Amino acid sequence: MGLIEDLQKLVEFESPSEDLSACRGVVDLAVSIANAKLTPEAKVIEENGRPVFWWGSSSPEVLILAHLDTVWPKGSFLPTWSVAGDIAKGPGVFDMKAGFLQAIYAVSEISDAHSKVAIVATTDEEVGSQSSRALIERLAKSAKAVLVLEASLNGKVKTGRKGTAMYQIALHGRASHAGLEPEKGVNATTLISEIVLEVAKLANPEFGTTVVPTVMRSGTTTNTVPALATLDIDIRSFSASELTRIDTAIKNLTSSDSQAKLEVTGGINRPPLEPSSTVELYEILEKVAKEIGLSPIGHASVGGASDGNFAAAAGARVLDGLGAVGDGAHAPHEQILLSSIPARVTLLTAFIKELIRD
Repeated sequence: MGLIEDLQKLVEFESPSEDLSACRGVVDLAVSIANAKLTPEAKVIEENGRPVFWWGSSSPEVLILAHLDTVWPKGSFLPTWSVAGDIAKGPGVFDMKAGFLQAIYAVSEISDAHSKVAIVATTDEEVGSQSSRALIERLAKSAKAVLVLEASLNGKVKTGRKGTAMYQIALHGRASHAGLEPEKGVNATTLISEIVLEVAKLANPEFGTTVVPTVMRSGTTTNTVPALATLDIDIRSFSASELTRIDTAIKNLTSSDSQAKLEVTGGINRPPLEPSSTVELYEILEKVAKEIGLSPIGHASVGGASDGNFAAAAGARVLDGLGAVGDGAHAPHEQILLSSIPARVTLLTAFIKELIRD
């Protein structure tokens, strides 16, 4: 059984993050696939009630991170798996089931990898890694290198990722009859509108800091002054200090009407993955690529976050985006280039060998 056949199995086993039964099933399948290639055997562990794939060392020098959950509800792709020429499509094929298998096939080429390398694949990355974060941080603290098999950017690895923060603001006003006595109400809709404009001004393009009011809900009936409005906010930045600045600003927001009550929940979710954490491994990767006859890999900074953010914040050297070449993460055209897989596996194998060389 080859990598493409294994990939078809993994993709066809749909595994949305919120479906715990499906996540358990896909980890069981991943263990079965891995055990046909690797010794010692892979296993399933539980981390705060979530299944996690584990193979290799219990205290790895090189930690390989992957995830097996996807953003797609079951039935999002029909057919679930399809191949046309060099392009394979399906839910999670790019983000990031192909990357996981590239790691399995790479370490299968290294006879003693299990003594120094671990592959850990979680099932809650797409929903914030709340269950697996502590495990990732613990392993990253003692590892020489953390390699994240998230999808590449047109083949480039990712040397920077934005950190993320999420908030919800609830503004409590007071209801009254909109026609008879609106002056007796405290209008949550108009007051939350002021907050929207105030929050949007916190963005800072210099640091790639985006502050985006997203979902807003307000009111109950057409003839009632709204007593409650809520606002969700998505924040991303390449700078940790920027996230802290915005966190402080949002938590200090007040309403222009002293009769209203404003509540803020949420906070910083993932710290940024900054180039200071990635430059050393990137330089090693390019050296290895040259030695095995590959063209320069290249690197990029991107807006999305990954578990590599947590690993870097724990003090590890990290390199992200070592996974598949393709397009369409979280999009209906999610796909990979099948012809790119052999070179990516070869590169990863050589890279790991270089990192664990005594």
